[in-house]
Amino acid sequence: MIIVSDTSVITNLAAIEQLELIHQLYTTIIIPVAVYNEMVAVDKLVPGAIEVQTLSWIRTQAVANIQGVIDIQTSEDNIDLGEAEAIILALELKAELILMDERRGRALAATYGLKVTGLLGILLQSKRQGLLSLVKPVMDRLIGEADFRISNDLYTTVLRNAGE
Repeated sequence: MIIVSDTSVITNLAAIEQLELIHQLYTTIIIPVAVYNEMVAVDKLVPGAIEVQTLSWIRTQAVANIQGVIDIQTSEDNIDLGEAEAIILALELKAELILMDERRGRALAATYGLKVTGLLGILLQSKRQGLLSLVKPVMDRLIGEADFRISNDLYTTVLRNAGE
């Protein structure tokens, strides 16, 4: 199974020491170079930066279709380089899933026919597979420790879907 990830899922899970959930669910993920650089080539320590450099199950791969990335960035508002590269890389690799949280990036990925899930979908899947006993405390940690933003309605919906 080929899974491509954008930055936010990795950084948020790493911030609360739950990055292993991705490994348990998907075995291996692939990140584009821009995502790697968003985490590593910055002046401050970003949660997950050490992990993307050291964990063997997180692989970095360059995008071949640079023009596709340029086209996305010039035609779409508010799509950053990491999101654009993740979408193009997912298309190139014929990925079964792309991990992305940003609303505009998710919508664009879907227009390309990509299956998308985000952090909350990962939490729900983790509970269904018995990797988490409860979703609520993990969401609360994301909000409190990782500054994860979620509307009250979505928070309630996720808990309802989790049976909590």
